[in-house]
Amino acid sequence: MSTLREILEEHVARGTVPGAVGVDGAPDGTLEIVRVGDLAPDAIVRIQSMTKPVLAAAVLRLVQSGRLGLDDPVETWLPELADRVVLRHPAAALDEVEPAERPITVRHLLTCTSGYGVVTAPCPLQEAMAADGTAAGLGPVTLGAAEWLRALSDLPLAFQPGTGWRYHHSFGILGILLSRVEAAGSRESLLSREIFGPLGMIDTGYTISADKAHRLPAVHRRDGDGGLVQVEPAADGFHVEPAPFDVSHSELVSTAADYAAFARMLANGGRHDGGQFLAPELVELMRTDQVPASVKTPDSFFPGFWDGTGWGFGVSVRTEGEHAGRFGWAGGLGTYMFIDRDASFRILLTQVEVGAEIAELFDDVT
Repeated sequence: MSTLREILEEHVARGTVPGAVGVDGAPDGTLEIVRVGDLAPDAIVRIQSMTKPVLAAAVLRLVQSGRLGLDDPVETWLPELADRVVLRHPAAALDEVEPAERPITVRHLLTCTSGYGVVTAPCPLQEAMAADGTAAGLGPVTLGAAEWLRALSDLPLAFQPGTGWRYHHSFGILGILLSRVEAAGSRESLLSREIFGPLGMIDTGYTISADKAHRLPAVHRRDGDGGLVQVEPAADGFHVEPAPFDVSHSELVSTAADYAAFARMLANGGRHDGGQFLAPELVELMRTDQVPASVKTPDSFFPGFWDGTGWGFGVSVRTEGEHAGRFGWAGGLGTYMFIDRDASFRILLTQVEVGAEIAELFDDVT
């Protein structure tokens, strides 16, 4: 079996990525951080959807302290989402609707079963999301949080809450919910208090201060000839302070060391620095399949996604095979994390948009 360094060296040599940082976390708590190519070991990278497990853990911290309940209706904090209407079928015209049978809950957001999310097949709802700026993409968000939520709330749900699965948008909504639960009105202050501060994640946030901007690498995309072209600059752009607008619905930047601290806490059953940071039963909920078979339809995500796979709270979960019990998630700019039942984990950080070559790198790392 190849070591993590050998895997990364091979992919840098092949041109899959110009550089990568990897982390091997052992069951005994030791860490090895591996850097290959032109990505510095302390690079602050755009982790995109690897934000989702962090948000899930923040919510569970609030559940643990009694400030939130998993089955609380989110309209308590997000009145824009009261009195929803639902398409009679996912491909229906936008005026073919019926009233929602139940409110959207915190649990629905954590499990991507709210009724909002990526629409994979051409239909009126997909066209409307592209037109109003709420469609998901690999680049930074283009609307502020309030404007994004208003635009989303003007659209019908694709299905009754709890009866289907669609990726991504539930976690943007969850971020706004966290910002409103927080008395100071800032999601980052809540995350700093509940997650970043206690775990020592000193370089994780939504923006990067000017004095750290030199640690933000460029983003690359593969062109039609198989080469890499730059699509976001180093040391500049959306994530460098000041934020262009309220980014409560957007995604984090982080480092190998910071995300390793987060992953190690989860791998250790919620323990950190000798204490119980997150209750074991909440960690277990997060890392086990929380969606029924009825919602795992072929049109809910990409083909084959549900083969031997479930979804917990912000993470995918292996339900079958050699790695049953493994959980984690990836980001659209070539980042990946998984944790095994033996408390070992692995993290991969690059800044290349996901495609066939990055998918092969993910496979090799696992």
